[in-house]
Amino acid sequence: MSAVMPTLAPRPVFSALRLPAERGLLGLLLGLALLALLISIALPVAALLGMSFFDAKGQFTGLANHWAYAASPNMGRSLFNSLWLSLLSAAICVGLAYGYAFALTQTCMPGRRFFRAVALVPVLAPSLLMAISLIYLFGNQGLLKSWLMGLPGVSSIYGPFGIVTGSVLWTFPHALLILLTALGTSDGRLYEAAASLGASRWRVFRSVTLPASRYGLVISFVVVFVLVITDFGVPKVIGGNTQVLATDIYKQVIGQQKLQMGAVVALILLLPALLAFWVEQRLRAAQGASLSVRAVPYQPQPYPLLDRAMLLYCSLIAALLLAVLGVAVFASLATFWPYKLAPSLINYQFDLMDGGGWASYSNSLKLALGTALLGTALSFLTAYLVEKPRQMAAVRKLLNAVASLPMAVPGLALGLGYILFFNAAWNPLHFLYGSLGLLMICTVAHFFSVAHITQLSALRQLDREYELVAESLGVPFWKTLLRVHLPVSLPTLVQVAGYFFVNALTTVSAVVFLYSPETSLASVAVLAMDDAGDIGPAAAMAVLIFATAAVGRLVLALLERLLINKTQRWRAR
Repeated sequence: MSAVMPTLAPRPVFSALRLPAERGLLGLLLGLALLALLISIALPVAALLGMSFFDAKGQFTGLANHWAYAASPNMGRSLFNSLWLSLLSAAICVGLAYGYAFALTQTCMPGRRFFRAVALVPVLAPSLLMAISLIYLFGNQGLLKSWLMGLPGVSSIYGPFGIVTGSVLWTFPHALLILLTALGTSDGRLYEAAASLGASRWRVFRSVTLPASRYGLVISFVVVFVLVITDFGVPKVIGGNTQVLATDIYKQVIGQQKLQMGAVVALILLLPALLAFWVEQRLRAAQGASLSVRAVPYQPQPYPLLDRAMLLYCSLIAALLLAVLGVAVFASLATFWPYKLAPSLINYQFDLMDGGGWASYSNSLKLALGTALLGTALSFLTAYLVEKPRQMAAVRKLLNAVASLPMAVPGLALGLGYILFFNAAWNPLHFLYGSLGLLMICTVAHFFSVAHITQLSALRQLDREYELVAESLGVPFWKTLLRVHLPVSLPTLVQVAGYFFVNALTTVSAVVFLYSPETSLASVAVLAMDDAGDIGPAAAMAVLIFATAAVGRLVLALLERLLINKTQRWRAR
């Protein structure tokens, strides 16, 4: 035994001396990351909760504000409208998206790449664009206004019909992305077994396809429900007199300057979002546990009748999406709708309209670029600190929990929390209030959870043995981070940057309470111009946001391809 033991090289002395310094640096990074998330996420939400128990003079009133809002006739009407409109929108959207995803993944329909690209285009547009386009189609001076006359119970686009239609249009790609994943990971062995037993296609669908995708169906339903119930843009533009919780918050804060009542409504809006978040997390855990490591990818076989039917179905939906977007683009170029439709750029003279002019667009561009850089860096850091170190497990779990919190907090609630927290006189960060920097922090916080989870998934591609080998060789963790973790995660970093960039351009709810005259944003300008009756310029600004998001995504896609070719060749055989 004594002859064997000396063959193991002892750990260098300087490595042993360096361990406390490395642990101290990791502890410092964990503390700073946790502090950043507490300030940008947890404390504003806590401020929102606390404000609901105080009156306008700062005196504690207990549940008086809650009882006052509950006793008002608006509360029951707004809650009922929010729930049934969100449930109906989610049911229609998920049903349409499921058929579309089935066609893209389970059939040999031609043009699948084209139809997938078209269906995902609305992700680049603000929800306001869909609502404005519906006004041009079915509004008081709409091209197809007479079409609504034939629908039972529908007298105007301004109301529940408009809210549901606009919500379905802008949430369709969100549901589709989830369902494409659920249907695209089908186990081919089950289909082979069903075919060998002589099962019909309808029987295979009922017995194999539908059960295998049930988690994706429920999760997509929950996601769309949360998106619709917390959306502010569509009800504000096309909702008419239909009261919902999201517009109630806006009226309480902007219209009546009652922050405490706005906090009460925000907390009510927070409850269904939290419930939906809990359901989604449970379903994701169940879905992950049901996957088989021996699954074989399913390869659909040609079936002419089904393929033609799915081609017709997808063509109708794709044509509808393109028509809605096309009408908005055409209306933004029309000289004076609907009397003079000759193309001109008069609607793009934003400096002559309400909403902040071209400065609003410039601010949005700065916000999007800053959010992409800050959000990508912070989400990668938090994901690394949660996943890779082995020390301080309790702090890492707390960091992961706080990073997941924004997924359950509506944008309006978070924005109101930022007012209450950062505008407080005692807060040393009060100087940030009204600045573009605070808008950037709020936007990063609003969309942080998805980016954090995405970065975690990328880092989990590498086995923990990389860190163990690096530790045994005395390699500092930052060298492993720079030479291993960062290169592997580069494509994901670009994707996350694109996610932050697009959402920073299109978001309204998280920033509608925080901007100042100097920091007005393009998405808020769309809302202001629509309120002022300048619907043409509002459409023009929304189209400009869409075009900017599309160009940004294209540039990032080219960058991602370049990085993959340069740094990810080891993935290919």
